[in-house]
Amino acid sequence: MLNKLCYSVMFTLLVWGINMCAPVHAQNKLDSLQHLNEVVVTARAVQKEIFPVQELSGRQLHQLSSHNVADALRYFSGIQIKDYGGVGGLKTVNIRSMGTNHVGVFYDGIELGNAQNGTVDLGRFSLDNMESVTLYNGQKSAIFQPAKDFGSSGSIYLQTRTPQFEEGKKYNVKASFKTGSFGVANPSILWEQKLGEQISSSFSAEYLHSSGKYKFTYRMQEGYDTTAVRQNGDLNALRVEGGLFGRINQGYWKAKAYLYNSERGYPGAIVRNKFSHEDRQWDTNFFTQGTFKKDFTQWYSLLANAKYAYDYLHYLADPNKDESLMYVNNHYYQQEVYTSVANRFNLFPWWEASFSADYQFNLLNADLRDFVYPRRHTLLASIATALRFKQVELQASLLETYVHDTSSGTPAPDKQKLTPSFFVSWRPFPQSGLNLRGFYKRIFRMPTLNDLYYTFVGNINLEPEFTTQYDLGFTYSRTFNGTWLRSLEVQTDVYYNEVENKIVATPTSNFFRWTMVNLGNVEIRGVDVALQTGWKIGRELTVSNRINYTYQRAQDFTDPKSEFYGGQIPYIPWHSGSAVVNLQWRSWEASYSFIYTGERYSSQANIPYNYQLPWYTSDFSVSKGLKVWKGDLKLTLEVNNLLNQQYEVVTCYPMPGTNFKLIAQYNF
Repeated sequence: MLNKLCYSVMFTLLVWGINMCAPVHAQNKLDSLQHLNEVVVTARAVQKEIFPVQELSGRQLHQLSSHNVADALRYFSGIQIKDYGGVGGLKTVNIRSMGTNHVGVFYDGIELGNAQNGTVDLGRFSLDNMESVTLYNGQKSAIFQPAKDFGSSGSIYLQTRTPQFEEGKKYNVKASFKTGSFGVANPSILWEQKLGEQISSSFSAEYLHSSGKYKFTYRMQEGYDTTAVRQNGDLNALRVEGGLFGRINQGYWKAKAYLYNSERGYPGAIVRNKFSHEDRQWDTNFFTQGTFKKDFTQWYSLLANAKYAYDYLHYLADPNKDESLMYVNNHYYQQEVYTSVANRFNLFPWWEASFSADYQFNLLNADLRDFVYPRRHTLLASIATALRFKQVELQASLLETYVHDTSSGTPAPDKQKLTPSFFVSWRPFPQSGLNLRGFYKRIFRMPTLNDLYYTFVGNINLEPEFTTQYDLGFTYSRTFNGTWLRSLEVQTDVYYNEVENKIVATPTSNFFRWTMVNLGNVEIRGVDVALQTGWKIGRELTVSNRINYTYQRAQDFTDPKSEFYGGQIPYIPWHSGSAVVNLQWRSWEASYSFIYTGERYSSQANIPYNYQLPWYTSDFSVSKGLKVWKGDLKLTLEVNNLLNQQYEVVTCYPMPGTNFKLIAQYNF
C-alpha cells in the first residue's frame, strides 16, 4: 500500500517538475492576470455559471447585519445553520440536508480541514477582510482546480481581499471598532501595502471580547415562563492574518499565514431547569498556505497549492465548579500537510481538459486513555473536461480517492473509490438571458478519525457515506436602461439527493458506551428559489433586494420497521427563506433583513413532544458616511432581532432577543 502511495507522490512531483520547465509564450488568456487601464462598469454582469451558485460580495456582503461567515450564509437558499447560541456558540452549516461533513469550506482556494470530526466552525471567520462568500451546489464551475475541489457534495468559497491601489497610492488602511450588547468590544485593522509594481502585502488583525450574557425567556417544567440570563457564553478571541501577493508574466502567486486563538465558555443546553454550565474550551488554529498559477503556453496552464496546518483544542469540564459534570480535561493536537498540482490543457477553443493530483497527510494526537494515535494518507486524482459551444456547455469529471490509515492499534482498511459527475448548461435563446442547467454527481465522505478511532466509540469497519445528487434548474438575468428597474435575476432549482450508509451513533451493551455504525438512509427532495433586483429611483436613490426560499422534504428511510420510518430528519424545516432590502441615498445607507425558519422536529421521532415552532427575526441597520481628514468615516447602528422574538435554532439553546451594535469604520 505504501508503495502505491510513494509512486503516486513521485509521479505528481515529476509532472510538476516537467511542466515548470516548459517554454513560456506570451498570450491573452481570460483567466490570466492582466494589467488593464481603469474602466467603469455600469451594467450588471450576466450570470454564466453552469452550476447552481449563490454569492454575496463587495458592498452587498457588508451591508448585512452579519459579522461572521455563518451569519452571512443564512441569506442563501438551501442552507441550514446550526447555531448553539451567543457570540461564541458553535456555528455549522448544512447544504440541502446532506450533513455538515459533506460541505467543503475553502479559504482563498484551499480547503479548511478537520480530520478529527469533519466540522469547521464558521463563527470564527470574520467578514472584516472578506471580499466574497460563494456557495456552490455540486462543485465549483471550473475544471481547472485541485482534485479536492471535486470532492464535496457542496462547497463554500471564502475569498479574502486582494490588495488594489488607486493611482499614486501605496497603501490602504481600514480600521474599525464595534461595540454593543453582550459587552462586545471588537477592534480590527487591515493594512495593505504596495511593495513594488508586481508585489503587495496585506496584514489583518482582529480582537473580539464578549461576556456572552443575554436575557431570554424559557418555559419551566411547572408550565410558566421565566426570564433568565445566559451564562458561561463569554469569548475572547484573536485573529491575525498576513499575506503576500505577486504578479508574474501570465500568472500570479500568493502566500498567506493565519492564526486564531480563543478561550470560550460553553453555555450548554437548558435541560431540567438547569441554566448555568461551566465547560471551557481553548482553541489555537494556525495555517500557512501558498498558491502559484501560470499560463506557460497557449495550450497549457499550471496551478500549484501547498498548505501546512496545526490545530490545538483543550476541553475542560470541572466538577469542582459544577457538581453535575464528570471530570474531563482533554487535549487534542492535529497537523495537516497538503500539496496539489492541477494541469489544464486547451485542446481546441471549444474543448479543454484537466488533470489534478493531490496528497494530504493528517495526524491526530490526544491525551485520552487507550488512544491509538491515528495517521491518514489521502491521495486524490481527478480528470475533467469541458466542452463549450455557442448555446451548450458540458462538463464531466472523474475523481479517484485512495485513503490509507495507520495507528498504534488496528487501523481501518484502505479505501479506494471512483466517483463521477456530469453537468450540462443550455441557452436556448442566446440573447434572452435564460440559462437551463442540470447535473448528476456521486461523491462520498470518509469517516472522520473520531468515527473510526475515538476510545470506546469508534468503529474501524465503517464504510464511507455516499451522496447522490440530481438537479434541474434555470437562471434568468436581464439588465434594463431608462427604467427604475435596472437588473433582474431569478434562479430556481429542483433537486433530489440520497445519502447512503449514513454514520450514526448507537448504544452497545450499556448506555455509557456507544459505537458508530452505518445505518442511515436519507432521501431529500427540494426546491430552491432566489430572486435579486436592482433599482435606480431618481438620480441619487439606489435600491437592491434579495429574496430566497427553500422547500425541503428530507425523509429518514433507515429502518423500515420503525414507526417513524419516512419522517422528516431532525432540524430540517419544510419551509424557510430570507429577504434583504438595501437602500443607498447620498452618504446614507439603510438595510432591512428578514429570516424565516418553518416548523420542524428536533428528533427523528416526528411526534408533538419534539415539535419545534417556526421562528423569524428582523434586523435593521442604518449608516452614514463622512469625509474626515484624508479618509472616509462610516458610522453604523444595528438593531438585531427587532421584534425581540424568543427562539431556538437548536432545541434547549436559546438565542438572544433584541440587541444592538455600534460600528465606526475608517478607511484611508
